[in-house]
Amino acid sequence: MQPIIKSLLLHRYRSFLSEQVDFDNPTFFVGQNGSGKSNLVDALAFMSEAMTTPLATVLAKRGGVTTVQYRSQRGVHAGQLGLGVVLGEFDAEIRGARYSFIVRSKPNGFEVGREQCIIDLFDGTTRQFHRTADGFESTEHGLAPIVNPASLALPIVGGDARFTAVPRALAAIRVYSINPQKLREPQDANGHVGLHADGDNTAAVLMALMKETPRDLEEISELVGAIVPGVMDVRPVPHGAKLLIQFIQKWGSLGAIKLSASDMSDGTLRALGLLAAAYQQPLPAMIAIEEPEATFHPGAMGVLLEVLQHAAARTQLVVTTHSPELLDSKSIDDHHLRVVNWEDGRSHVATLAESSREAMRQHLMGAGELLRSNALDGGPKTVAPPLFEDDP
Repeated sequence: MQPIIKSLLLHRYRSFLSEQVDFDNPTFFVGQNGSGKSNLVDALAFMSEAMTTPLATVLAKRGGVTTVQYRSQRGVHAGQLGLGVVLGEFDAEIRGARYSFIVRSKPNGFEVGREQCIIDLFDGTTRQFHRTADGFESTEHGLAPIVNPASLALPIVGGDARFTAVPRALAAIRVYSINPQKLREPQDANGHVGLHADGDNTAAVLMALMKETPRDLEEISELVGAIVPGVMDVRPVPHGAKLLIQFIQKWGSLGAIKLSASDMSDGTLRALGLLAAAYQQPLPAMIAIEEPEATFHPGAMGVLLEVLQHAAARTQLVVTTHSPELLDSKSIDDHHLRVVNWEDGRSHVATLAESSREAMRQHLMGAGELLRSNALDGGPKTVAPPLFEDDP
């Protein structure tokens, strides 16, 4: 599947000073601990959350605007941060789009300094709006929202059919960090549309699959059985007005017994959450998963690869990893890899260096072997383009 999110632009965001990150599908971000992989994924989550949640809440969740801003080597805050995305074809009439904004610190909080959305249509025309501290301008007649200085305009403008596709696509980015404890608790029976980031509605997602695409639930059970020996079935079961997740496992001479999620390990439940993410209906525009290898024991790495391949065939997939075993997959080509490193007081993202590309193309070494040898190198740093199309 072609990626919807083609590029992410970061301007003074966390450990990134100014960076353009280009995506393939799937895209694997490889780097040492502390290189900036989590900050990159957080930027995707930030963009998604900001489409459905007040900007003040999105920032407060991360400790406030000064926590999110890039700090220089002297520890001085930048005073502003910016994010942008370039979108490919994702709608019947939209050829591509670009959206970006800048948030500035103020003594008593923050304000949106600038915001721009440009949509290119297949008929050769464009729709756009440009918002600054001085006002709001748009090519579209009758579009004149009243926007709080500390709020983004796009979630409001997205109520207009001419712009709604962009915030809808961004809101459909999902970054997963499955919390096993959430899967052990009784879950809401009605929350089946879209798996939540922590997996607290996994049971409802599984129930929807059981009713609509039962073969998918069977595949999930088979994959869990490949991870946890003896597991024959996984399914949601009613518990009053709630749902619980039930496992059926072979138990020696006792035959098969029923186990609740409370009886299962953290690793098993994280794996189940990732399976639900990959099989959920409808799928998000993008799924991002941080270090999924931490969920699967080495012997089940083949199962993890199968899950990731399944997800990438149906939606855009982003994975952060430093697992050579995961990168050993022959399905991962050089164009799927991005190297993240920390240098000169900031994080950088690069495609593979030509030497690493050639080693993979000529089948001299795979990505996993290059990583083990500390030879999975990034190419030369590039100059990030401006956040806004009309910037010099």
